[in-house]
This record gives sequence, C-alpha cells and structure tokens, in this order.
Amino acid sequence: MLVFLGILLFALLIGISIALHELGHLATAKMFGMKVTRYFIGFGPKIWSFRRGETEYGLKAIPAGGFCEITGMTALEEVAPEDQHRAFNRQKTWKRVVVLSAGSITHFIVGFVILYFMAFTMGIPNLRDSAMIAEVAPCVQSSTDAECAPGAPAPAKDAGFQVGDEIVAVAGAATPTWADVLTKTRERSGTTEFRVLRDGRELTLTADVARVERELERKDGTRYKEEVGAIGVIQQRNFEYNAITAIGGATSFTGTMFENTWRGLINFPKKIPAVIEAIGGGERDIDSPVSVVGASRLGGEAVDRGLWQLFWLMLAGLNFFVGVFNLLPLLPLDGGHIAVNLYERVRDWIRKLRGLPAGAPVNYLRLLPLTYFVIFVGGSVTLLTITADIVNPIKLFQ
Repeated sequence: MLVFLGILLFALLIGISIALHELGHLATAKMFGMKVTRYFIGFGPKIWSFRRGETEYGLKAIPAGGFCEITGMTALEEVAPEDQHRAFNRQKTWKRVVVLSAGSITHFIVGFVILYFMAFTMGIPNLRDSAMIAEVAPCVQSSTDAECAPGAPAPAKDAGFQVGDEIVAVAGAATPTWADVLTKTRERSGTTEFRVLRDGRELTLTADVARVERELERKDGTRYKEEVGAIGVIQQRNFEYNAITAIGGATSFTGTMFENTWRGLINFPKKIPAVIEAIGGGERDIDSPVSVVGASRLGGEAVDRGLWQLFWLMLAGLNFFVGVFNLLPLLPLDGGHIAVNLYERVRDWIRKLRGLPAGAPVNYLRLLPLTYFVIFVGGSVTLLTITADIVNPIKLFQ
C-alpha cells in the first residue's frame, strides 16, 4: 500500500511541476502584456476547463505535459489586427527569451526549494563523496574488535584531526573523494602526511598509519578480509543545516545537481543501448535512463522504505534535469525557440552594421524536418524507457 501511495504522490508532484512550468510561461507573458488564450495541463481530449478573462484554463486526458498558448508565437500565425501589438513575435527579443526561459527557470526554483527544505529538515547527502570528517575515532579498530583495546593505536586523534576537516591529499597525492582517501591510506604504513582544509586554511598533519585487518567487499558483493592502513576517521555522509545556513547549503548542492545533470545529459546517448538490452532481459543498470513511470516507481519504493531523503532528492533531480533538457537548442523545445529568437537578433544587428534593413522572420516551415526528427528521437527514447521500466524496472533493493 505504501508503495502505491508513494507512486501516486511522486506522479502528483511531477504533475504539479509541469503545471508550474507552464505557469512560468503564463505569468511572464501576461506580465509583458502578451495575449495568452489557453493554459492546459495534459494533451488530447479536454476533460474540464473554465475561462477567466481572455484565457481558458483546463485539464486534458493524457497527463504527458502541458502547454500555454500565446498569440503570435511565430510569424506564420495569423493574428487579429486588434491583437498585433500584443503578439509574442512583436515583442522585444529579451522579453521573448524571458518568457521562453520561464518554464525551465521555474523547474530550477522548484528544485532549489526542495533542496532548501531538505537541508534544514533532514539534511543533504554527501553526493560528491567529499572527504569531510564527521568523527575522529578514539582508536583504530580491526574487523574483530568491538571496542578500543588498551594501547590501541589512534593515528588521527594523535595527529590532531578535527571534525569538519576535509582531507585533500594523502602522501602528496590529491584525494578529491573519500574513496580516494581510503585507497591511498590503505596502501600506507607508518608516518604519512595528510593535507586537510580547516576553516578555509590548508594544514599538513602527520599521522602514523596503523595496519589492521578489515572486512572488505568486492564489486560482486562477496566479502573478504585483508590487512590495510587506517587512521581512525569517519566520513561526513549527511550535511545538516538550520533555516539560515540551509540557504548556503542548498545553493552549493544546487551547483552539484547542475553538474550531475549536465554530466548525465552528455552520457545519455551512451546509455540507450543498455536500456534496449535490459528490455531483452539483460541486467538493468541503476544509472540507466528512466521514464516518468520508472521515476514514480522508484519514488514509491523510497516511500515504502521510509527513505524520504531519497524521494525528495529524486524529485529535485528530475526538476533540474527537465529544466536543463528543455533549454537545449532543439525545436520544439523552448531552447530551440530561444535559439531562433537570438539568431534573428544577432542577424539583424549584423545587418544594421552593414546598413541593411532587418531580415524577415525565420521561416519555421523550413525547420519542420529537424523538428520532426527531434520529436521522433525523443518519442522513441521515451517509448524505450517506459518499456524498460515496465518489463525490467530499476529496483533500489533486490
């Protein structure tokens, strides 16, 4: 039951995000005096609507997006004489770009708000795997020791490590992540230099790395014991804030989310073959692309397990992804329309320098083949991911 409720909640919140996206277009268009005739969530047959002023608001049967219809979106559209001054294509370029960008900007705002409330209510996970220290252990324990034995080595404590230190290098080798710190430390024995960041200053601490037996895990999940180097520090896995410091924490984490989103978009094409393979019965990679169906299913599983931090993190990540993806300079995405408007502005500026009149508006009919190609590719990828999410879904827990 909790899984089902979680799926419904995640799907509902996605729908609200879509509604807010279109509301961004609506609000900015009306703010600039443009005429907005329709604002609908969904596509296909109309379920319900009402009219307020000159705008019709409503819901349609297929919950796969939404639209905000602004008069005169292109020069091809016929506009009544009395609406000419309010047509989209008659406005200044910067106003058009603001209206077209408003949907994505709304997604970014929604993502930031989610991260802000996460920051001071449940904390933000250490997704960067940064080597921040949460605790300095009183000693280094082996896999067989439950407590510190008398005389047990305490390298980190003796070297002066403190909570909040970030380890940036071990024995002269840079360690941008906690995994790097573990790898480099496990190789060491005896006197070793560690560089740490403390309150914005870089310090060098010298620790006597101890060799202890630890139980480790291979990539296939099997476990084994091995003697490794250790100093006795525990990683900061979750960053907690109050209502004030959460602003900075959410801002910093927003940067991380943008970085991850951009990396995901670049690697997106490489992951499609794995999705096709998964449909045929192959193993589904947890990092493979998912549809709204798959995302909602993962959200439901997170709720069932009580992992609310993961639930909200996925929702924030989805908003950032949709916002960035929608700004790609491809029609029919908003980014494609922005690219056309900016092209016209730059072209006319160059023509003005040459003493020539402004050029004619871009003929969208000539761009239809490219538009149809983007729609075909996007539709195919959506169909593939939905199919994979139905026949071979990603599971957080096996």
